[in-house]
Amino acid sequence: MWLIIFAVSILAGIAAAIYMANKITGTGLFAGISSKALTRTLSITSVIVIIVVLCFVSDITNTIVIFIHFAVFLLIGDLIGAVIRKTSASAISPRFIDLMALTTCIVYLIIGWILMHGMWETDYHLSTAKKIVSLRIAHIADSHVGCGFSGKGFADRLEKIQLTEPDILVITGDFVDDDTKRDDMIEACAALGSFKAKYGVFFCLGNHDMGYYSSGRRGYTGDEMLDELRKNGVRVLLDESELVDDRFYVIGRRDADYGRSDRKDTSELIRDLDKEKYMIVLDHQPTDYDSEALAGVDLVLSGHTHGGQLFPLEYIQPLVSNNNNVRGHEKRGNTDFIVTDGISDWAVEFRTGCKSEFNLIDVSSL
Repeated sequence: MWLIIFAVSILAGIAAAIYMANKITGTGLFAGISSKALTRTLSITSVIVIIVVLCFVSDITNTIVIFIHFAVFLLIGDLIGAVIRKTSASAISPRFIDLMALTTCIVYLIIGWILMHGMWETDYHLSTAKKIVSLRIAHIADSHVGCGFSGKGFADRLEKIQLTEPDILVITGDFVDDDTKRDDMIEACAALGSFKAKYGVFFCLGNHDMGYYSSGRRGYTGDEMLDELRKNGVRVLLDESELVDDRFYVIGRRDADYGRSDRKDTSELIRDLDKEKYMIVLDHQPTDYDSEALAGVDLVLSGHTHGGQLFPLEYIQPLVSNNNNVRGHEKRGNTDFIVTDGISDWAVEFRTGCKSEFNLIDVSSL
């Protein structure tokens, strides 16, 4: 799914660059030059310079994102200008419309940057017929430590979550990334070791955690990362379950990307469990709702989608991916499903379709 988005983004970026070059030509910036070829060359050169500058202060991924947004906002401005010219006798300068479009786009992206680099609490209140009495769950995913923030940044976010006094903290994958340095990984694991929750911290793998490249890229293997988590008291569950306080189970599934033949079905994972007790499933990718609901588990927590990240990807993702849901709460039968938007991202510095969040889930008996 992400490969499709990347391919479309690159094509859209190229189209945006061509549009911007035409836009610069049409502004009359080089009106004093009689040669159309030279004017065209200067316009293209201007776009290249802008791209180089943006890449210098950011990277190619975010440069593409910024360029696409500039082009879209300018295009919307052109359409608005055309409507005004056809429906009103008053004349509005095209340059003024372009300036307003760019200003609006910049404000829009600044807000998107803030929504990406902050962290907000999203609350859910669930009820169950089972005798769990009450349980407060803090849920995070997709920290991609070292991308949006460092290991210390992760620790700072945990301090904010700590203030909510959860009974348990669960992490549904993509804790680290291929670009997460060893020092950041160790610092983030240490922060989890210092987190105070009555029932501790539980973790399941995401598709980025073990790394897609050789261990030399980030200086450690996926297994070494798991060892560091365990060293700090985190319960790593790989198609495993743990009974907590004789009241509820936490069941961590292997990620769907790590060999589907090795991933146990939910019904198999809970076969020998006491079905009278509340069952929480940690499953990074929200792609297996039917079988999880059929198995009769009570709560499934996921991440992976980043809430769609950029508008309108929240609405496009279901069309091009296997995700059963992109964000928020859904109920199928007696099973509650929650997908978090995540507390960071692994490439894009903006969130215009959602905000970085952690979930605080209060479960109580009826």
